[in-house]
Amino acid sequence: MKITVYLTGGIACYKAVEVVRGLEKAGHKVRIVMTKNAEKFVGSVTLASLTKYPVLDDLWTKKNQASIPHVHLAQWTELAVVVPATASFIAKIANGFADEAATTTFLATSAPKLIIPAMNDQMWNNPATQRNLSKLKLDGIKIMEPAVGVLAEGYSAKGRMPELKNILLWIGKQIRRAKKLANKKIIVTAGGTLEAIDPVRFIGNRSSGKMGIAIAKAAANLGANVTLIYANITVSLPHDPLIKNVHVESTEDMLNIVEKYFVDCNALIMVAAVADWRVKRIADHKLKKNANQDTLNLSLIKTPDILKTVSKQKGKDQIIMGFAAETNELLKNASKKLQEKDADYIIANDVSQNVFGNDQDQVTILSRHNTPKKLKKMSKNEVAKYLVNIIVQEFDK
Repeated sequence: MKITVYLTGGIACYKAVEVVRGLEKAGHKVRIVMTKNAEKFVGSVTLASLTKYPVLDDLWTKKNQASIPHVHLAQWTELAVVVPATASFIAKIANGFADEAATTTFLATSAPKLIIPAMNDQMWNNPATQRNLSKLKLDGIKIMEPAVGVLAEGYSAKGRMPELKNILLWIGKQIRRAKKLANKKIIVTAGGTLEAIDPVRFIGNRSSGKMGIAIAKAAANLGANVTLIYANITVSLPHDPLIKNVHVESTEDMLNIVEKYFVDCNALIMVAAVADWRVKRIADHKLKKNANQDTLNLSLIKTPDILKTVSKQKGKDQIIMGFAAETNELLKNASKKLQEKDADYIIANDVSQNVFGNDQDQVTILSRHNTPKKLKKMSKNEVAKYLVNIIVQEFDK
């Protein structure tokens, strides 16, 4: 797993070095973010030597001025761990501060987050600290209670950083909980299929593949083995050992590959914008534009209906989620598709409002047994996580 460890400025900071070593010994890839106060206790060179990767501690160095290192690291992260977490850092992240490298990177991170506080007992028991911890819990951030033991001040009380063994066991437990789709096989389709007219031209659509790829990543982050069947896309493919990228071009190609992998999959999420029509006869040469020719007539025939075809092969334990990209009468058309395709879910998506290639989207979820649920407008990554969690809930039934 890709884990970013945040070190903040408490005396327990030196113990965090052993946490980093323990995570690496467990096979995880670790990168480090440090506050300037943390570096007063432990040098960044120590952590860089352990991880073989530069420590992020300043957004304003010359090498960082031409890049956006906090966003890149936030996107890389699959789990964020703050150890030790000081009262000051807890207060900042609970209230959305982004005033230096650590808080900015943490705020930009959408991966699961773990907090391991360590501080004086009076600071721990302060109402402001407890309010901030409550805020973090409401945001879904997991908190490991500090231990009772001898503090830096020389007396015993609650606030001491837990022992290394207990920290690693707790992090491991949270990782296992996060892998809700471990051992599940999920197919995700993405992008727009292309139907050749001649060796040069084709019929296509505006799909970027961004949503499908976001869903593939979200499923892999929960431990699923994902087969990403992609057609024409305009964004980068994911590079993840849990994601197998399979390229296709036409709708018929996609159907053949989906059927191949559907046999033993647990869920199919059909996000791809497939072409509904193809030319009846593909020219074997480039169709030239002649001087006396003002029109070109193409005879089109239907392409295979992938969702409907595969739904007929669906087993009782398999889940199928399709997308309905519409420009008008969204719910009416999506409801019709839900019934005709015999899918478990249809995600209605109004594509008339600059959706293709955009980072944000607003969808409505339709299912057989529930009233439609319209989500608020959010990033496609957030939509992806929401939809994948629906699949998780289906498996838990």
